[in-house]
Amino acid sequence: MGLVKTFRSVVRFKPIELDPTKRKLAGAANVEDLRRLAKRRLPGGVFDYIDGGAEDELSLRRNVSGYGRIEFKPRVLRDVSKIETGTTLLGRPIAMPLVLAPTGFTRIADPQGELAVARAAARAGIPYGLSTMGTRTIEEVAAVSDGPKWFQVYTWRDRSLVRQLLERAAAARFDAIELTIDTAVLGRRERDVRRGYTLPPKVGLATLIDGLLHPAWTIDFLRNDPITFASVAEENPAGDGSSAVTLSEYINAQFDPALSWGEIEWLRSVWDGPIVLKGIQTVADAELAVEHGVDAIALSNHGGRQLDGAPSIIELVEPVAQAVGGRIEIIADGGVRRGSDIVKAVALGANAVMAGRAYLYALGAAGEAGVDHLLGFLAEGMERTMALTGCREVADINRELVTWRDR
Repeated sequence: MGLVKTFRSVVRFKPIELDPTKRKLAGAANVEDLRRLAKRRLPGGVFDYIDGGAEDELSLRRNVSGYGRIEFKPRVLRDVSKIETGTTLLGRPIAMPLVLAPTGFTRIADPQGELAVARAAARAGIPYGLSTMGTRTIEEVAAVSDGPKWFQVYTWRDRSLVRQLLERAAAARFDAIELTIDTAVLGRRERDVRRGYTLPPKVGLATLIDGLLHPAWTIDFLRNDPITFASVAEENPAGDGSSAVTLSEYINAQFDPALSWGEIEWLRSVWDGPIVLKGIQTVADAELAVEHGVDAIALSNHGGRQLDGAPSIIELVEPVAQAVGGRIEIIADGGVRRGSDIVKAVALGANAVMAGRAYLYALGAAGEAGVDHLLGFLAEGMERTMALTGCREVADINRELVTWRDR
């Protein structure tokens, strides 16, 4: 009996979790774990579309590895019994300095797509950006989210279409618009080239085999409505809007290489709210953004999906902040994988960070619950980092907190 008593005193059996999603997420300790789960669940072409970047993927990797070059200088013996991660962005309070970036074709990761991400963002108290190339409409997203919402837009050749989309975003009470400015032409994404992958996916032998090897995703895909660029289809620009192939071809033809700084004035004439420029990659263009009166800039290389060899975003934050900080709000878009990354970016001068690929991994791994799991992980990581570096609130995070390592 003594042996049994001793055994019971040191051994505790974990309760059995019957929910398979919760059981899966219980073992996901970080974003890389969510990435592995997504890779297991999604067909190869779908995963590579989410995971991949342009050409040799140098910028994609450097976006992430750049954060590893930053070292903290922790302060101790400061009362950190209460941590406050809240801040303001574009004049609106948010629960932490994080924005969920607009991503196109989100329903390829999970049938709920943008709706799942918008709901999770609203619960977390942070902004969600809906892409023009999203697979749920402006109105559908507004119906499920009372949180801060931004609408991402391109100034396409068809200005009447852009105007109509912005009118709908205003009517749906979206808080801001994001103008993506780094897509004069589309980058060369060589994983997609190797697989012959297109959006929407074209059905061939390789596609069918891939689908059979990932039955859970395939069944979900077949049970739900066809995927289209939903908000664009509402405006019926390419026939009846029922063909995603036609819409995709239309959209590719709409990217305007003649885009210039004069578009800001036109946007001001059709949108009466904050404007964020997404795709700034130099100090010079950040200064021009200030001159043109936009409200915020998102330092972004499109997640490494456009120009390979574009600068690592975290390494761009400090020089831009030194040049324009205080005159415009700065968002660092790309490479965020931990709550500590958020603290690093803010310490270097960003008002917030933006993350897209990380939540697509989470969505692909476990749907909406995966996105909740990710946002909880990032919030807890930010709180922990603030406590361990002696910061009680976001205002305490400053340049004295970090230093750059050579390697």
